[in-house]
Amino acid sequence: MPSPFPGMDPYIEDSKIWPDFHNDLASEIRARLNGMIQPRYVARLTSYVTYETIEITTARGVRPDISVWHIPERKGAVAEATAVITPAPVESIVAVDVPTRYASVEVYKVDKMQLVTAIEILSPVNKRPGHEAYTEYQRKRRDLLRSPVHLIELDLLRGGERMPLEKPVGASSYVIMVSHAEHRPRVKVWPLQLWDRLPVLPVPLLEPDPDVALDLGAAVAAVYERGGYASIIDYRQPPPLPNLADDEARWLDDLLRQRGLR
Repeated sequence: MPSPFPGMDPYIEDSKIWPDFHNDLASEIRARLNGMIQPRYVARLTSYVTYETIEITTARGVRPDISVWHIPERKGAVAEATAVITPAPVESIVAVDVPTRYASVEVYKVDKMQLVTAIEILSPVNKRPGHEAYTEYQRKRRDLLRSPVHLIELDLLRGGERMPLEKPVGASSYVIMVSHAEHRPRVKVWPLQLWDRLPVLPVPLLEPDPDVALDLGAAVAAVYERGGYASIIDYRQPPPLPNLADDEARWLDDLLRQRGLR
């Protein structure tokens, strides 16, 4: 079943769905590019591991640091006084970091395996100030923008902090940036609302080779159907945080009612 949304589906931001979507979108972009840029260029996946914080509400599967053994009392042994355990006044939960693997796409010139274009799909931790993945991505982004490598940045998440731009582009649900190395500091920006269709993007190569066209909307639609997300998303519920603005909420409700999903 295809997505009911003309562009990005905000329900995909659910933490149980996003990592699967993120990595399959990287694979889809790689496949589409390789159908257009070979044999002079090749698109490859590069993966990295970051840590997401989850809440642990059960102790199943946890190995304790200390084990307590029951030793049968021997006859005639002198009973010793035992300490009485003080009950804890409250119970809470703990936050645990779990490794999550994400992928990005890199385009190389085949003869020298020279990195030409980096395509970065932002993950939630990339947009969370104070998280180590935020700091690491800011450093990587800065290094790429100082290099001769082209950069495409796909921010398909409503939540979190936007990547910095010197010239504001206004409020939007999503932001896509394409930075041709030879045009810096100028970059091309697509600010997108919830109801907007995703654009066909230029993917820069080395001169004199022209940009190739990446239909991001078609790629996202293919990933949605292949992932079977229509079967696991409950569109009767509100989408994940952050909360929608009033006009977004009205538009979303009307759309889902028209599709028979509410």
